[in-house]
Amino acid sequence: MADWGPVLIGVVLFILLQPGLLFQIPGKNRHVEFGTMKTNGKAIAVHTLIFFAFYAVLTFAVHVHIYTG
Repeated sequence: MADWGPVLIGVVLFILLQPGLLFQIPGKNRHVEFGTMKTNGKAIAVHTLIFFAFYAVLTFAVHVHIYTG
């Protein structure tokens, strides 16, 4: 049986945490901007750290598993 939990969590978090899609930390003019569809290097670094933190918590601490087959 394949464990699809980490894969699904990674894909969903990657889509939701794209800088500028839903929100951007830090924004260009404010600390948090919503739906700007623009990004910068700082925002990419911050969103990478947020992605890693959420991914680690959900896969290692909460033990989210989705088995198929």
